[in-house]
Amino acid sequence: MTRHVRTLCILAVLGVIACNDPAPIQGVPESLDAQLRRQFTQWNIVPIGEAPHQDPAMVALGQALMFDKILSGNRDVSCATCHDPTQHLTDGLALAVGTGGNGSGPARTLGAGRVFVPRNAPTLLNSPIGLPYIFWDGRLTRFGPPLPDVVLPTNDLLQAQAMLPVLNRVEMRGEKGDLDVFGNPNELAQFDDTQPNAIWQGVMHRLVAVPGYVTLFNAAFPSIPSTSLTFQDMATAIAAFQTDALMKTGSPFDRYLARDNNALSVAAKRGGVLFFGEARCSQCHNGPFLGGRDFANSGVPQLGPGVGQGAPLDKGRGELLNFQFYQFAFRVPPLRNVELTAPYFHNGSFPTLESVVKHYNDVSTSLRTFDPSTLPASVQSSYHGDVGTINAVLATLDGRLQSPLHLTDAQIADLVAFLKSLTDPAARDLSGIVPASVPSGLPVR
Repeated sequence: MTRHVRTLCILAVLGVIACNDPAPIQGVPESLDAQLRRQFTQWNIVPIGEAPHQDPAMVALGQALMFDKILSGNRDVSCATCHDPTQHLTDGLALAVGTGGNGSGPARTLGAGRVFVPRNAPTLLNSPIGLPYIFWDGRLTRFGPPLPDVVLPTNDLLQAQAMLPVLNRVEMRGEKGDLDVFGNPNELAQFDDTQPNAIWQGVMHRLVAVPGYVTLFNAAFPSIPSTSLTFQDMATAIAAFQTDALMKTGSPFDRYLARDNNALSVAAKRGGVLFFGEARCSQCHNGPFLGGRDFANSGVPQLGPGVGQGAPLDKGRGELLNFQFYQFAFRVPPLRNVELTAPYFHNGSFPTLESVVKHYNDVSTSLRTFDPSTLPASVQSSYHGDVGTINAVLATLDGRLQSPLHLTDAQIADLVAFLKSLTDPAARDLSGIVPASVPSGLPVR
């Protein structure tokens, strides 16, 4: 380091100016730390800010609602059924199991006559961090209306996220003719799919009939009479709970961003240099959240019942109106705490981080040689491995993934070490956010 650079860095410590790591000197190998921090600048990798403070009364209401099965038509699933704290706010399944299912977490099974939710349940960890898109196809966005047949009363994505699952028959609402867990008709299922407001009002009618919820709503919304409460108020409370309880940004990587060079292992640093460089991961996974702002066809195997007009295939964002050019493209997920949220991709087709990195190492070969026996037995029969489907997926494979990476096993291990450095230790055990009971009296588990 030259005397001039040393002087600049000393001045930075004194608070006079800022000093980045020095530029590499010709002929002198650049340290891992210097390489990483230079790449952070290139890819806009900066610390995530603190979550805004939430009203405790609002958080208490949102916590109860998150875990209460009263929101579902058959009173048998809650938001936490598919976003289970024991599974780090996923369900541990390849494809989610909604209403009518049995059990919880990876042991949950379909009920008689039911079908899988077409996509994997994404984690809610760090969901309040201000990303521009929600859901695998990005149909909720800050940039325009989400769905042509649903007019949401809010532009807040967290609130909107809480409003849609109760409309979905497979996820929470149930089918016409269903009976709830008490043997009573499921009144929410009787509405047509084109009547979202009636369904939301039906849920609120249930809630305000429970004295415990009237008390919680009065504390959270003291100026609104119980008779004037709306489903958006309920969604506001759930969003407050998520913001208060589900932000986990104390990972070794976060400490490294705060200038603690000892926070990452040497293997994780090597993996980080690969991630932002030779392995090209940061071309999609960039910004403060390492993803969440883009869509890509990643050559993922097709499985499940499919979605919309493309069924039995799932064309992802390409299924949405005016986005047909995004065939088989799905939201690039943010990678914070990714170690905890297996299985991976929109349909949970890869069980480990190692298998994901190996897929990206040569996407075309990975798709053509995919072994469906690696899938859970419950979804193996729904794998679409015919030549026509594989060729259709590869025909629109993202250009950033068309060339093999030729990573060695050692490099793959380093990349996995880096991905594991994104885990906040506080996210490993989330049992503390589970309430002992909910106002409806329905079982929490």
